[in-house]
Formats: sequence, C-alpha cells, structure tokens
Amino acid sequence: MNRVQKPFHQQIMIDSVKLEKRGHQFVRYADDFMIFVKSKHAAERVMSSVTRYLGKELKLVVNQEKSRIVKAEECEYLGFIFRNKRITWSDESLKKFKYNISRLTARSWGISMEKRLERLSSYIRGWMAYYALSKYYTPLPGLDNWIRRRVRMCYLKQWRKPRTRIGNLISLGTPKGQAISVGLSCKGPWRLAKTFGSQGALTNAYLKEQCLISVLDLWVAFHDPK
Repeated sequence: MNRVQKPFHQQIMIDSVKLEKRGHQFVRYADDFMIFVKSKHAAERVMSSVTRYLGKELKLVVNQEKSRIVKAEECEYLGFIFRNKRITWSDESLKKFKYNISRLTARSWGISMEKRLERLSSYIRGWMAYYALSKYYTPLPGLDNWIRRRVRMCYLKQWRKPRTRIGNLISLGTPKGQAISVGLSCKGPWRLAKTFGSQGALTNAYLKEQCLISVLDLWVAFHDPK
C-alpha cells in the first residue's frame, strides 16, 4: 500500500515543532527557514541534521542552491537584512523599488498626472506597509527628493509647449522671469525639474496636495505613531 503523504503545511508545522524541541532559534515563513546558532561548527552540524530530517522523515527536497551557512548580517530574508544589529531592507529590495518608481514615472507613459500619482502613491504605500519595519532612516529623505524630482519631470514633460509651461509655472507661483527661463530652456525635463523655477511652482506642499505619498512620512508614522 502506498503511504499517503501528509499535506505540505502540516509537514512544515511538524518541522517547526522539531526545531523547537531541539532548542533552536529560528524564523519561518512558508517553506523559508533561518536557523540561528553561535558558531560555524554548530551551523554545519544543524544544517546536516535538518537536511537529513527533512529528506528522510518529511520527504521534502532541500534547495541546495539557496541553502547556505552565513553570518546573520550577510543573509537576506524576505527582502530584509541585518545591518549593524538593525533590520533593514536589502539592497536588492531598494533597487527593485527604485526600478518600479522609475517605471511609474516614465516620461513616455501616456497617462494623466492624476492617474499617475494615484498609482505611484498606491505602490509607495504598499511597499512601505511591508518595509516600514526597517530601521534604516538615512536614505529616506533622499528617496523622497528623488521621487519628487521625477514627478516634477512628468509635469514638465506633460507641459511640453513653452507657452503652456510658462503659464502653468506662473499660475503656481513661480516668478515670471524664472518661468520664462524654464519654459524657453532647451534642457530636458529631468534637468529642469531641479531648477528653482520648477521647484518654486511644484513645491513639496503642492505635490502632497496632489496626493503624492512621502516615504519618510510613512516611515515616521510607523516608528513614532504619536
């Protein structure tokens, strides 16, 4: 008679109990595990023991390419790493975040600014809902500045005609001379997005009114709700 295999989630629960009985410190999400020990020798022993147990007792195949012994600060887990005894997002996670922001603020994307800001803010809110746990504050102001510059670039790209740019900048509070300088400039939208004329019209406060979400504000709200 063929033995009926236990459901996958039940096998994982049994495995967790086994680790607890052995006194191991570990974290688990679905089939991803991190087990913490004090020395490399102990890590090698536990790695061998757990791999053997998973294979023989639970009939689970261990991914040898992803399974390794490393120091805690060298290990990425679910998009997080340990840096100077603090948990923070990994470099790869931040790289992916910036890639998606660039995609959502692409100049060639034919979409209204209202819809663009709606989708952009929705993505930022979702990303920070997951990564706000990170205690890495340092890059946040720079990220906000970069995102705002890309949004200003989108506005300037949408106002492609000099007369339109000048009129919109003036209506948003830019002095006439600066507005004309930006409107008649041969520089591209990315470079113009950093000028005083553009920043004076498309201020941080104005972009917030248009519902652009701040990465820094979300992080602060998570770590200091008061």
